[in-house]
Amino acid sequence: MQRKWFQFWFNSPYYHILYSQRNDEEAEFLIDNLSAYLAPKKHSKILDIACGRGRHSIYLNKKGYDVMGIDLSEQNIKYAQQFEQKNLHFYVHDMRKLAYINYFDIALNLFTSFGYFETEKDHVNALKSFRKGIKADGTLVIDYFNTQKIIKNLTQQEIKTIDGIEFHLHKFVAEGKIIKHINFEHRLKTYAFEERVQAFSLADFERMLTKAGLKIVESFGNYALEEFSEIKSDRLILVCKKV
Repeated sequence: MQRKWFQFWFNSPYYHILYSQRNDEEAEFLIDNLSAYLAPKKHSKILDIACGRGRHSIYLNKKGYDVMGIDLSEQNIKYAQQFEQKNLHFYVHDMRKLAYINYFDIALNLFTSFGYFETEKDHVNALKSFRKGIKADGTLVIDYFNTQKIIKNLTQQEIKTIDGIEFHLHKFVAEGKIIKHINFEHRLKTYAFEERVQAFSLADFERMLTKAGLKIVESFGNYALEEFSEIKSDRLILVCKKV
């Protein structure tokens, strides 16, 4: 089976160089606010779907929760596994094929770690998988970018120099996706990667979640968990329950 863009890019060390400025404070701010809002009991079982290198998982575990992080990237999981302990585990896994049934109190899919697949069917299958993994009264939280604002403020061409590497970024909208081409040279080699994320709106999520047997009970527009506005908000954060 042909490997997809996300299997190449998220496994590359250059992905982490380009995004090295992402700060843990922001991640911890979101987790603090979500924890206060959801008020999980101590030792609640939490699933971090597409956990990357595990920054959200590690912080959740410090708060006393039993956390499992999954990601498709072998390199990310290998890195995260150095932080494993009694109630913190990381596995290489495809979000569309979760093996757990009615197991987690909370499932989190944070930092636009969705919208990577080609078809709506694949996305609905992933949501069905998330639904299956949470308990009857469990909660799913999806944190996505606010597509409307992203498209309105798209910087088409950008050059970022990080660790001596000049990344040339080209962003555009095509085929209902927000696409970013990433080109650079390093050690006399030329590299080209891309990101292709579906331009899902709130209405798209409502439709897909309904198909997956889930409903939105609350939506927020930023990590302070303020009200969602399609024009102003940076994020689209959805709190979902089983129907």
